[in-house]
Amino acid sequence: MYNKIVSSAPGRICLFGDHQDYLGLPIIATTIDKEITVTASKNNLSKFIIYKKDLNEKDIIHLDEIFDKDEKDFLRIALRVLRTYDCIPNEGYNIEIKSNIPINSGLSSSSALIIAWINFLLTAFSKKSITPELLAEISYRIEVLEMNGSGGKMDQYTIANGKTIYLDTLTDEIKVFDHDLGDIIVGVSNQPKDTQGLLKKLKDNAIKSIKLVKKNIPNFNVIDNQNFEIDSCLRHLNDNLKPYFKAALGNFNVTFNALKEFEKPKLDIFKISNLVNDHHSFLRDELKITTPEIDKMINTCIKNGSLGSKIVGSGGGGSIISLSLDNIISDKIVSELKKLGVRDVFIAKKGKGPTVSYE
Repeated sequence: MYNKIVSSAPGRICLFGDHQDYLGLPIIATTIDKEITVTASKNNLSKFIIYKKDLNEKDIIHLDEIFDKDEKDFLRIALRVLRTYDCIPNEGYNIEIKSNIPINSGLSSSSALIIAWINFLLTAFSKKSITPELLAEISYRIEVLEMNGSGGKMDQYTIANGKTIYLDTLTDEIKVFDHDLGDIIVGVSNQPKDTQGLLKKLKDNAIKSIKLVKKNIPNFNVIDNQNFEIDSCLRHLNDNLKPYFKAALGNFNVTFNALKEFEKPKLDIFKISNLVNDHHSFLRDELKITTPEIDKMINTCIKNGSLGSKIVGSGGGGSIISLSLDNIISDKIVSELKKLGVRDVFIAKKGKGPTVSYE
């Protein structure tokens, strides 16, 4: 039994495929060098005493507690789920949770915490070999299947693997890339977002639009859509559903073209940036998930020399990213975003996967 365990997991940004993974369509996402850290020190008690430093909250979980299907706290849900993996805590720890990932900002702070938490638990109380695949599988089960989340697999699989990944959300096939993306300027808006409510609306309408097209054109396939005229598909949809269908096709095609660029030995950041801009246009004009503040932030980045800019996360608030290869331009964008009064802004670099150390 380890006396002290430190488990960290990074935040993530979606480069391509926002609002695609819950449709079974691929995504390209990466981690950033912002992390959540779970520091656990053995306390010789039969309980976890949890200090959530950033929220100024304290929680106590007794090791003999039973958590039923109605449990809402994901730390406790994780303990219930991990029992099915023969991971059963039998020693108490004092646990401090700290993060420099902005909360509720579209950077997957919740998924990072879940992965850091289960990585700590598996390290302390299991003999299983801890792999990215295992961390992704368990965290997806907790956050989406057990908690009835509306998202897909992007957050859990990206964070568990680290680096930049292409994920086929139907087969779970993963391709890992280690290209340098330059500076990633992250701007966090002041607007809180209803992640689950917005995701449910977008997901339901996108699925409905695709089903209606397939009902009328049985051999239609989003992944193989080159043989279909989009106008012939749109004829079967009312005006309310058309934007969701156009976004699904457009965002898939952008992601597919981005994959072709990532698969090349040397990444052309200018082509990737143009595709980032194309992706944002579908999110803004068809799904309409931006806000006046987000639009002003994006326009500020473009005006000051960003190569590519987009909203990240579910939308209705959250964050934006901008790509830059020039330190002077990056600093200028940060300065101008601060003048707008955004909640937070920083320059991120590519991150890494989950880490654990112990003594």
